[in-house]
Amino acid sequence: MDSLISPDESWLLWGFLVGWAAISIYLEQKFEWASKLSGAIIALVGAMLLANFGVIPIESPTYDIVWAYVVPLAIPLLLFQSNIIRIWKESGRLLMIFLISSIGTVAGAIIAFFLLKEYIPAVDQIGAMLTGSYTGGGVNFAAMATRFDVGGETVSSTVVADNLLMALYFLVLIAIPAVGFFKKNYRTPYIDEIEKNGADNGNQAASYWKRKEISLSDIALAVGSSFVIVAVSFKLAEFFTNVIPDDANIFLTVLRGIIGDDYLMLTTITLLLVSFIPKYFSSINGAQEIGTFLIYIFFVVIGVPASIPLIIQNAPLILLFAAIIVFINMIVSFSFGKLFKFSLEEIILSSNANIGGPTTAAAMAISRGWTKLVGPILIIGTLGYIIGNYIGTGLGVWFAGMM
Repeated sequence: MDSLISPDESWLLWGFLVGWAAISIYLEQKFEWASKLSGAIIALVGAMLLANFGVIPIESPTYDIVWAYVVPLAIPLLLFQSNIIRIWKESGRLLMIFLISSIGTVAGAIIAFFLLKEYIPAVDQIGAMLTGSYTGGGVNFAAMATRFDVGGETVSSTVVADNLLMALYFLVLIAIPAVGFFKKNYRTPYIDEIEKNGADNGNQAASYWKRKEISLSDIALAVGSSFVIVAVSFKLAEFFTNVIPDDANIFLTVLRGIIGDDYLMLTTITLLLVSFIPKYFSSINGAQEIGTFLIYIFFVVIGVPASIPLIIQNAPLILLFAAIIVFINMIVSFSFGKLFKFSLEEIILSSNANIGGPTTAAAMAISRGWTKLVGPILIIGTLGYIIGNYIGTGLGVWFAGMM
């Protein structure tokens, strides 16, 4: 689909991505309606509308740069104030609800397969890709596409459906805390804490992100440290991926998946550094603000690929397949989350980590002010990369046998 701004006009696209992220933050902190809606939704919806009206392209190397560089740089910045002991304690609960959400993904994929297997070509491969994606994010989607040697047209159609459903579900999850039914029937400790602390200020976003003292040294140390941590982490992950064979035995395969994963290594090294030299990282002002701004740029990019005309034209049934998985994941997550007395925030973030991966879940936690859950959901979400590959492969092989 042609667009007013072509995919190779990098400066115009960067101007839009960064500029719209800035506008979203400004609106969130300036106006009460935008604060309740959240800057994350404003960023995502704005990009989705402009992409669907043909103003910006749905694919561009510029967007790939955000995924490859902006998101990794944001993660260490957001973890500089993290307490690893508290994180590990809280991760236990999140792991349980995350696994429950994963069961919802599996159940949804099986139901969707049997309902639509007579109508969708290569449905076994599509089921594998979407199951992997909706257990740990887009990294698993790419792995499943490679594992089952899926054709380019099938991959393209499924990617668009995947992105659209992820963006729409992301909007639903962000809106849920404002719905009276959920606040009445679920515990909301993190929301209650924000409302208590911001009671004197109607705009919670502005209250939370109030002005802080920050120096040039703070900016230099925050950004410089983040670059170094990302570089070392990714190089270490690459080293272990190359050293450990991927088909030797189940133990080495799992080990390779854990210490060879870029984001899991990045999160682990950051948390270890913060634990061993806490005074250094706690003394850096502005790291969370810089990291959050980078995440808002990521929010804009999430909304871009959700092209509704392409879905209607090429893959409406694939969209239905994906919608069934997401819907069942949501039902299972919120039903069992209520049964086992999980908080609303834990359920939302765990389901988000399933469907979108750790980066989208962390971004949502940040946008809502649930900062205590950022570290735990990053840890749990990155583990989804590993189990998602196994679950997607298992269901893909089973589905192929049923064709």
